[in-house]
Amino acid sequence: MSTETATRLRLALSGPTMGTRWSAIAYPPEGIDAVALEEALAEDCTRVDGQMSTWKPGSDLMRLNRAPLGQWQSVPPELGYVLALGEGVRRRSEGRFDMAVLASVEAAGFGAQTGLPLPLTSGGTQDSIEIDLDAGRVRRLRAVGIDLSGIAKGFAVDLMCRTMERFGIADYLVGLDGEIAAGGARGDGRPWTVALEAPVPGTRDVAARLQLSNAALATSGNYRHRRCVDGRWLSHTIDPRTGAPAETDLVSVTVHMADCVLADAWATALLVAGRNAAQLLCTENGIDAILMAETETGFETTGCGAFR
Repeated sequence: MSTETATRLRLALSGPTMGTRWSAIAYPPEGIDAVALEEALAEDCTRVDGQMSTWKPGSDLMRLNRAPLGQWQSVPPELGYVLALGEGVRRRSEGRFDMAVLASVEAAGFGAQTGLPLPLTSGGTQDSIEIDLDAGRVRRLRAVGIDLSGIAKGFAVDLMCRTMERFGIADYLVGLDGEIAAGGARGDGRPWTVALEAPVPGTRDVAARLQLSNAALATSGNYRHRRCVDGRWLSHTIDPRTGAPAETDLVSVTVHMADCVLADAWATALLVAGRNAAQLLCTENGIDAILMAETETGFETTGCGAFR
């Protein structure tokens, strides 16, 4: 934790979570309890990890994955909410985003290898899970394994935003892996500036810089988390329609939305869809996105919605 006192107090906070790090920059009011704020932000991430991780056998999600088919399981409200949102994106994306991919993630070598009795293919969540938000319960109707890695981090970022606001902080920037959200402005009154990474393996170059205020950005790509099998690079992103690592002409997708949880899920869906289908989905659903495709001479960028 660090502080600076130029014209306004500036807090820079960070901590480990979910195999990566969360970070936050804030310009709080005077008298802020910085230690309490840091603890609350860390707890946001810990709560999401404890509920939605496939790497923690005791998580609420893995308890659901182990439950007998047809048996209702009580779930925390956050988990039920994220599952319901994920189902909505699945329907609107025509199956490009799907949470029932745990078996495929593990088969491709990107999972925790839980050893659960899961099917060889994902199967999709359509008619596979039933969510009763009012009663706080969920049940699996078919033998699918639910994986929330394409949506949970975005939800954690949204929780951090709410914590900032609960502490009376209007000007902040929070991030977790490729998900970022900003409130208000920087200490000098200008919008937050965030870097869009060039999708080049092994480098950390900047492709563009974007201004962000009172909104979220989520990026999905196939150039970081990947593995080489028999001379062929496999993406950690699964195409739910095939149950295999996605083969797409896109290498990076960045989505701009009010809520990071939805931006996170849609970034995954658009990456899986490929450039042409992704543009159509953006038009149909009013999505602002930046699509980056690899060409023989470099990268070609397509803007959708406000980025057109």
